[in-house]
Amino acid sequence: ETPEMTNREEAEIQISELDLLSSMFPYEEEFTVTDQVALAELKYYVENESAEMPSSKVQFILNVKPEVSNASMVEFSMACALPFKYPAVLPEITVRSSLLSRAQQINLNSDLKTYLMENCSGEPCMLSAREWVKEHAAAYIDKELSSSSVATSNATHSEDTMFTRLWIYSHHIYNKQKRKNIIDWAKELSLSGFCMPGKPGVVCVEGLQSSCEEFWSRIRKLTWKRILIRHREDISLEGGGPADVQKQRKFSTLEEKCFDAHGARGNHMDLGQLYRFLEEKGCADIFQMYFGVEGH
Repeated sequence: ETPEMTNREEAEIQISELDLLSSMFPYEEEFTVTDQVALAELKYYVENESAEMPSSKVQFILNVKPEVSNASMVEFSMACALPFKYPAVLPEITVRSSLLSRAQQINLNSDLKTYLMENCSGEPCMLSAREWVKEHAAAYIDKELSSSSVATSNATHSEDTMFTRLWIYSHHIYNKQKRKNIIDWAKELSLSGFCMPGKPGVVCVEGLQSSCEEFWSRIRKLTWKRILIRHREDISLEGGGPADVQKQRKFSTLEEKCFDAHGARGNHMDLGQLYRFLEEKGCADIFQMYFGVEGH
């Protein structure tokens, strides 16, 4: 049995475990894949005999509310990465909570690792790990610290002061309703950018981080042959006021850009024109991320 074969088997196990997690925890606040490109690469690797091993491991976050009566305020976040050899090797997991001191966090993570080493070698174990955190994590928080929700409120505040730009790639965008949604939602959420319909479809939105994330969560719920975030930029804002946001924008509004297509069906966009458009906006490097692999 060639090692190549086992790599692919491991990749298949990872994909089916991620599918299971997303069906069990459909809400983004419970389970989010933070690296969409790595996930797309992994799927591609599983489906195509000739594909090379993915270049980066899939990373995701599982958020857990512990089963403790007085811990309704506490949430633990598990930042996870699956090494290529997982499940033959253990997953990389870091559990965090705003209520844990540094020492408590180190303690908790080392106990979780010991538990996994003793109980889960060689088997998919994300659910067991999550279960363990759910049952045991709250015990690591000092009782007198539980009342301090100060740290938590600061954390939510800082999110609003991030400016985000998402570069979304879709296999194609033809549907009139979807195109209307993209423009309407961007307007509602005060996002600027552009949408290039056709095949492939390109959408760029920029604005406050929370608005970009809301936009992405709505878009990905529509039916797509394939859609993913190709690239994401996060920029810290000085004050987070409207003027600071305005200063970061590279686009004034969100509009649909149709670059004359030469295709007989009139749906393949002229990528040279897209490149020049991005260059004008100071985003030429993004073109490489979208199309570098396909060698246009």
